[in-house]
Amino acid sequence: MDIFAFPPLTLLLDTAYNALLSLSHLLEPLAGANAAALAVVLVTVLVRTLLIPVGVSQARAEQMRARLAPKLRDLQKRHGKDAERLQRETLALYKQENASPLAGCLPLIVQAAVVGILYTLFLRPEIAGHANELLTHDLFGAPLGTSLLHAIGAGIDPATAVVWAVVLVVILVVADITRRVFRPQAPAEGPLATPGMLGMMNALHYLTAVFAVFVPLAAALYLVVTVTWTLVQRALLRRRYPLPIA
Repeated sequence: MDIFAFPPLTLLLDTAYNALLSLSHLLEPLAGANAAALAVVLVTVLVRTLLIPVGVSQARAEQMRARLAPKLRDLQKRHGKDAERLQRETLALYKQENASPLAGCLPLIVQAAVVGILYTLFLRPEIAGHANELLTHDLFGAPLGTSLLHAIGAGIDPATAVVWAVVLVVILVVADITRRVFRPQAPAEGPLATPGMLGMMNALHYLTAVFAVFVPLAAALYLVVTVTWTLVQRALLRRRYPLPIA
């Protein structure tokens, strides 16, 4: 089933297509053949700029969760065998602290929607019944509408290989810095304290690089900019909203 055949979503996709294409045309005198790639970068910066207030809310939520962690562990010890009672007491604790267990989730939802739209824009040969001109654009010779997996299967050329190598290296370096700087506080006991679980939590930082292999280059560019932005923004906000000392 094609969800973008639904008229409101068709209109949304066509609007996004026309906006991105118009921005690419405006940037052609500056970026030439790389105008569409620069347009994707600028759209990413715009989205992340609009999400700065939500990022602040996310930092506050992280601080709040760290502050409530001892109380939540205490509830787990007392009511771990009664799932219904544990859920009730947990929600009561969040209500008492005027907090929400879902606080800070909005950036993830918005960014998932943007990546989904970019993925679709650079995947479909047609948008709302007309040819998709975005698929004719590239970044230093690497097609914006081709994923690394597809490029390898079709016989990757040197220019495309270099561009993708830079994209993946940047994502991996940022992921490693993020893992080292924002290492989660491991509990002293419980299932999350096992070496295997801690290793899995560290490995999650690199999932973006795995995901980037399967999406068109345009969507991978979005991921490069957004993970870099996230690292810098988190570092700045952590100074403003430090976590309590364990």
